[in-house]
Amino acid sequence: MTEQVQHKKTLRQRDMVLFTVSAILLLDTLTAAASVGAPSIFWWLLLGMIFFVPFALICAEMGCAYPEQGGIYAWIRDGFGGRWASRATWCYWVNTAVWIPAIFILFAGVFKQMFYPELSLAWQIGIGIALTWLAVVVNVITLDVGKWIPNLGAILKIIIFLAIIIGAYAYVQDHGMANPLTFETLKPDWGNSMQYIPAIIYGMLGFELVSAGSEEMRDPARDVPRSIFISGAIIIVLYLLGTMAVLAAIPAGDINLVEGLIDTLALFFGGTPAGNLFVLVLGIGALYTFFSNGVTWALGCNRAAAEAALEGELPKVFGIESKKLGTPVGAAVLMGIVSTIVLVLYGFMSGSNEDLFWSLFAFSAVIFLLPYEAMLLAFVKMRIVDADHPRPYRVPGGLGAARAAAWTCIAILALSIVLFVYTPGEGLQWPVLAGVIITLIIGEFVIRFSENHRTR
Repeated sequence: MTEQVQHKKTLRQRDMVLFTVSAILLLDTLTAAASVGAPSIFWWLLLGMIFFVPFALICAEMGCAYPEQGGIYAWIRDGFGGRWASRATWCYWVNTAVWIPAIFILFAGVFKQMFYPELSLAWQIGIGIALTWLAVVVNVITLDVGKWIPNLGAILKIIIFLAIIIGAYAYVQDHGMANPLTFETLKPDWGNSMQYIPAIIYGMLGFELVSAGSEEMRDPARDVPRSIFISGAIIIVLYLLGTMAVLAAIPAGDINLVEGLIDTLALFFGGTPAGNLFVLVLGIGALYTFFSNGVTWALGCNRAAAEAALEGELPKVFGIESKKLGTPVGAAVLMGIVSTIVLVLYGFMSGSNEDLFWSLFAFSAVIFLLPYEAMLLAFVKMRIVDADHPRPYRVPGGLGAARAAAWTCIAILALSIVLFVYTPGEGLQWPVLAGVIITLIIGEFVIRFSENHRTR
């Protein structure tokens, strides 16, 4: 039997709010959404009402009703058993291992723009590898120390978003809007802008992540719902106003997914020595938030994978924990290895940092969305078969409203998966589809290997 490590109770409500803001509020999602143009405002409002709010309420209920280490893994296991939970956790973990290179390439692209315009793609990949292993180090220290990485990242994100919003207001007074926001321009072009819906949905996920460390929370029954409601309000307001600010400065067709942030800051604040210094400071803060993004998701996903391994559903190596600190050493080191390989392989396949970023983003996003389908189905099932279980917070409206909220989210996630794999006007994205299928097949082998080893 695997020895269980006693986890320190280090996460307070403040930490959980900042952790969730760090996980969900992403600067790269801001530029990706703004590239849709003015209709992105419509999508933020619509999807905020029919997806973001219901999903947050569901995560609040599950997080306080079932405060188990592993979070999403434990919820799916309780609903459908260990094998389905391990499949979901495999996707959850692989997504992070592939997405971390994408976010660190974003770091390298902004670093190049700010300091070394001639920096080659090879050097950018080298920066990504170095950041990957620094993230591994953070993952193997305790949360009472490691939590300050996402905490500081969340604070800096809020500052940067506010700077963009205030800067946009001042910029528009003198220059007008680069993309006019009128009733006509806000109407979506159902043929073109739908392909960007998945990027917005992607930017709304992550409320469940902090629950992966439930045994490290001081009072999950009280703090999980509160932290989700507070962080959710901060996130949706800043996303909406931030998208409007980027559209104020840059024509939608000119927004670069990697370098659009610094372009926007330079437009708003550059031109004077003091302004240029302010842009530099904000840019350095943005670089830190890219690193903290990767660390935040790794902290949650590695804990979910470690819990699955401790229960024999993933290979034992994922479950190796520090006997002194109780941290997921095995899962963290494996993630570092996979992320390094992905960075090197994609480096040979892409011609620019933007190509590399989008290739990694689209493939990892599909893998990322699949576990949420299972989580939402588990929510519906547990509401029915475990109706008498204590729930300090419940999705309001009774079982009917809870099921309607879950099935709406399930349908929107399914549409997002389809749109990542099939782009209107371009057709089927074969590299994305092939990567997803290969990942799922590898996952089946990994899970079966674990089951056979456990049986022996």
